[in-house]
Amino acid sequence: MRPPRLRAGDTVALVAPAGPVPADLLEKAIPVLRGWGVELRIGPCVRAAPGSPPYLSGSDAARAAEFTEAWLDPGVRCVLAARGGYGVQRMLDLVDWAALGEAGPKVLAGSSDVTALHRAVNVHLGLSTLFSPMPASVLFDDFAVEHLRRSLFEPELNVVVRGGAALVPGRASGVLTGGNLSLLAGGIGTPEQGSARDAVVLLEDVTESVYRLDRMLTQLLRAGWFEGVRGIVLGSWAACGDPAEVRALLLDRLGPLGVPVVEEFGFGHVASSPTLPLGVPVTLDADLGTLTFDSPALT
Repeated sequence: MRPPRLRAGDTVALVAPAGPVPADLLEKAIPVLRGWGVELRIGPCVRAAPGSPPYLSGSDAARAAEFTEAWLDPGVRCVLAARGGYGVQRMLDLVDWAALGEAGPKVLAGSSDVTALHRAVNVHLGLSTLFSPMPASVLFDDFAVEHLRRSLFEPELNVVVRGGAALVPGRASGVLTGGNLSLLAGGIGTPEQGSARDAVVLLEDVTESVYRLDRMLTQLLRAGWFEGVRGIVLGSWAACGDPAEVRALLLDRLGPLGVPVVEEFGFGHVASSPTLPLGVPVTLDADLGTLTFDSPALT
């Protein structure tokens, strides 16, 4: 189910479901978001001091409450994560998903650690979501801002996204899923595990050494997570070691799946990242380096 698009005057709730939010980046982003003509509601964890442990924006209960209250507010049309980091998985069991399901569809946007929240919203609420750049980041540049804005307000303008080159050639169709590799591997054995069956999968990560990427891909492969996959779209691997070694690993682990794979698609922990909707049907053309959405991300 696709949530409705945003319109001028709608309310966007900014939340911090993972790490502490850098104050300077937040204050820089606020006027940009308000420039979209929306009412911006900033959650209590967004401006709170770091929690305990200090790599969290607040306690698990506080972060779950912030997200829940934003989603249950009938005036909020979009819940946007201010940043990633770590911690989303810790709060998922504290969210009343049945109550959120009764609140009706709305947009979730964010990336990185928010991958766990995308999986939860998809599994528990049956909604498509937006894997997007986040405001309190040095990567929230002009391109990222505009592509996210169009995805929210004019999604029909973003039905084709171009980038990258074929690692394994071919063409495939399926529902777009995936996100951050670490979070997908960390979700094995949880209620939000899901799978890549009949899907085109997004994969990206940051600051993971090659052997750790190998371990996570191997875990997903051995768990059967990739069974029935239709295609794979690889994003950024910033600070993950020698790019040639990363490429060789990806070809070694993913090539035997026998499906089209496009590399360096330009999303994730990289500047000028596009917003990519999860949970919607797409066609991947690895040779042309394109993702084409069967319909806009939002209604």
